[in-house]
Amino acid sequence: MSTVISTEQKKKTNITKRKKVIYWIFTVWLALGMLSAAIVQLIQLDGEVDMMLHLGYPAYFLVLLGASKILGVIAILVPKFPLLKEWAYAGFFFTMAGALFSHIILGDSFGDIYQSLLLLILTVASWYFRPGDRKITGGQ
Repeated sequence: MSTVISTEQKKKTNITKRKKVIYWIFTVWLALGMLSAAIVQLIQLDGEVDMMLHLGYPAYFLVLLGASKILGVIAILVPKFPLLKEWAYAGFFFTMAGALFSHIILGDSFGDIYQSLLLLILTVASWYFRPGDRKITGGQ
């Protein structure tokens, strides 16, 4: 019987390890993508300003988006603070869903859409695979 229990425990441990590796792969990609987008937005490259105006948003909105993305990246990478992480994931989700929706409504090409779609997928995947110590539990 102890062999069965230890085999089950090994399977659970392997699944947990695998899930953590998947989480960190998606989270690092997400953090790098959001950070690079934030830098481009904060320095207001001409192409980024043109895209923002094309989408119908004011250029000054880039500063707000860039700063919030940097704060969100910090929130998801720093240990502890699960509630703050949930807010960061929600912010990323709504920001990228809004960008994706804006591009689709305007009939933009896949070349304009793929970045928003990729960051949206990475956000959901990172959130889904996050370890238990990065989740809000019922007692908190």
